[in-house]
Amino acid sequence: MENNIKPKKISFLTSKKFTLIVSIVGLYLLVTGITLAAFSIFGKNTSQAAPTAAEVSKAREGIDLSAPKTAQCPINGEMFTQAEQKIWETRRPITAMIENHVDSRPPSGLSRADVVYEAVAEGGITRFLNVFYCGASANDYRIGPIRSARVYFVDYASEYGTNPLFVHWGGANNICNNCPGGVKPKGDIDPKVDVYNLMAKLGWTNGRSGNDMDGQSNLGYPIVWGDLERIPGAATEHTKMGSTDKLFEEGARRGFAYEDADGVAWDKNFVSWKFSKDEPSSNPTATNIQIKFWSNKPDYDVVWKYDPNNNLYLRFNGGKEHIDMDSQTQLSAKDVAVVYAKEEGPVDKELHMYYTTTGTGDAIVFQNGIAIEGTWEKATRNSRTIFYDSKGKEISFVGGQIWIEIVPVGSKVTY
Repeated sequence: MENNIKPKKISFLTSKKFTLIVSIVGLYLLVTGITLAAFSIFGKNTSQAAPTAAEVSKAREGIDLSAPKTAQCPINGEMFTQAEQKIWETRRPITAMIENHVDSRPPSGLSRADVVYEAVAEGGITRFLNVFYCGASANDYRIGPIRSARVYFVDYASEYGTNPLFVHWGGANNICNNCPGGVKPKGDIDPKVDVYNLMAKLGWTNGRSGNDMDGQSNLGYPIVWGDLERIPGAATEHTKMGSTDKLFEEGARRGFAYEDADGVAWDKNFVSWKFSKDEPSSNPTATNIQIKFWSNKPDYDVVWKYDPNNNLYLRFNGGKEHIDMDSQTQLSAKDVAVVYAKEEGPVDKELHMYYTTTGTGDAIVFQNGIAIEGTWEKATRNSRTIFYDSKGKEISFVGGQIWIEIVPVGSKVTY
């Protein structure tokens, strides 16, 4: 008798073989995912993926800051724990504009910066470019008040590898919403101080995808925000704050983690300074450094007083101890380097200043309680500023926070 019942077709999708393959592939992907996630947090990043702020916070649970400090920061030579190193090696530096207007003091976060540059923004009022990398690994830090950018600060930020995270709130520019063609009248702003135009030429600007991180146009809460209660009664421009963890995370989202979207590490062409250990002088001769940027602006005069017990310099600004609001510590530095730069300005109706950052000029490096007179040299915008003594030998920095004071040629520096 003919059997009219047709054999049941066994679909490959429901076969035991297929189930076995899916199980193997699933297990492989699970293991791979866990491995990549762990590597992104605990090892040098070799892909675009970078840990989120939450993942970094989780990784910090195992940090013991009393552990041996055997990892040297490539930016300022300070020694940190291996756990902190594993965090900074997933990131690239933040270079952030923080103001120093009298009404904005005290600042937040400056004590965690690896390097601080100080120069006049306009009218004798100084401003800071802060490099956050190694010192911002152990915790999330509030930084600010964030303020607008200047071209010479971009020149110094350019020393920190390929496409550093450049954080600011606006900047000198030629944009005018109410002007014909959207451009300011001739003379309002000198083209050479147009920081927006410079960043466009450098390829830093790309809306919400560039390493140009502008609180005025392409960043928002909770990465940056306005804190009206931080200094009660302060004008709005003195209230802009940021989170280091959120800024690092946003940079990675834009394609700027330790490596960029093309797999190029930020430090591929980075030139590190030479570093040395503490060797305090038995006869310190530079114990009271006095710096006047502009003679008619005493609120911005700086004094660095040498502390022989800790072999560092304590900062005073406008005759007062300069304090980090959040850490409640007095700002200090292992090294204070004075760069004498050619000053021009005001160069336009908006009273912008311009400082020459490339070439060479006189310099003084203070460390270990002594002064080393010499020169500075910076070949191009992307080149590292190198300091040399009177015999032409490169000066090594004592490992720790470094302050670079850019003062006009002819300004008074005594010690």
